[in-house]
Amino acid sequence: MDGVTTAGVRATARIEARDDGRGGTSLPVLDGQGPLAPRRVRGGGAEARVMLVGAMSGPLGGDHLAVEARVGPGARLRVGSAAATIALPGQAKGEARYDVRLDVADGGELWWLPEQLISAGGSELSVSARADLRGGARLVLREEQVLGRAGEEPGRLTSRLTVRRDGRPLLDQELACGPGAPGGWDGPAVLGGHRALGQLIVVRPEFERELPAARPLGEHAALTPLAGPAVLVTALAPDALLLRRVLDNALGDLT
Repeated sequence: MDGVTTAGVRATARIEARDDGRGGTSLPVLDGQGPLAPRRVRGGGAEARVMLVGAMSGPLGGDHLAVEARVGPGARLRVGSAAATIALPGQAKGEARYDVRLDVADGGELWWLPEQLISAGGSELSVSARADLRGGARLVLREEQVLGRAGEEPGRLTSRLTVRRDGRPLLDQELACGPGAPGGWDGPAVLGGHRALGQLIVVRPEFERELPAARPLGEHAALTPLAGPAVLVTALAPDALLLRRVLDNALGDLT
C-alpha cells in the first residue's frame, strides 16, 4: 500500500529491535519507503541506534506517513531523526497525516527523540503518537512542535499523544493550533503567544517506589506525575532552541 497516489504519498517505516542473546540489540526489521528512510548508526553497549533520514520533502498536503517501532524483551533502542520534519502545503488537497506507533515489551527500553516538527504556513497536518507498554517496559518520548518558520504564520496542526501500560491509559491528550483551530489556542490559557511547545514523557519501573513530585520548571514549564510509573514534562518557549534546553535539563534530572 506504500507509494504515491493522486491523494499524496503513502509510506510506512518499520523498525524492530530484539535482544541478540549476546548482550546487545539486533534490528531484524529496518525498512522504509518514500520520504522515510531509517538507518542504523553506531550505538553504545547494549543499545541499538536508528536515525530517520528524510529522503524527500514532506509531509505535504494529502500525504499519509507512518512509523512503527517494536522493542522486544531485553532490547534497547534509541531513535532520532537527522533533521526537523517540516509540514508543507502540497498540490493535493486535504490534510496530511503522520502517525507514530510504538510497542515496548516487558523488559524492553525505547528512547524516542526525533527533531522538531515545524508547521509551515499554509500546511494542514494531523499527527498522532501512540505508545503501548507492557510490564516493566521503559520509555523516554520527546515531542517538539514549532508553529511557523521565522516570520511566518503557522499552518493548522492537530496533535494527539497516547501512552498505555498493560492496556491502561497513562496519558491521552490532544491539542489543535493554527488557522481553523478552536478559539483561544493562542491565548493565555493555552500557548500565551509562544511558538514552540513540547512534552517529554518518562516511564520507569523505579517510579513505582518513588514518583517525582509535581513542580514548575521555570516560568513556562512543569513536571507532572502521572497515574502510573511515569511523569510528564510540558514546556512552552519562544523558539525551538530554548524549548530543547528546558526539555534536556528535565531529562537529565529524570534519568
